[in-house]
Amino acid sequence: MSNLLEYKGYYGSVEFSATDNILFGSVLGVSSLISYEGDSVFALKEDFEGAIDDYLEMCLDNGVDPEKVYRGNFNVRVSPELHKKLALYSAVHGQSLNSTVEEAIRRYVTVREKE
Repeated sequence: MSNLLEYKGYYGSVEFSATDNILFGSVLGVSSLISYEGDSVFALKEDFEGAIDDYLEMCLDNGVDPEKVYRGNFNVRVSPELHKKLALYSAVHGQSLNSTVEEAIRRYVTVREKE
């Protein structure tokens, strides 16, 4: 995956502001707003890592568990018709609805990563 930073299991976006002539981003997959910026790739990475370290230290100081970036569950809303098709497909193939959805997403992502 390009245009992502990774540090200690946390991922961050990389964006560019032509107006301000800076790189900036925010940590993905957590509800807390953790942002960073820099005027070079090196400075951006350094600020990103510092932001993660500060977040983890703040959690430790406050006795709070840091958010896990990806817990492995999320809610998806689909049309009732698609829900029915997925449930019937799952039943016919002897698998749970979760297994069917996970398989479909895995196949979709695998194809997209090759593009």
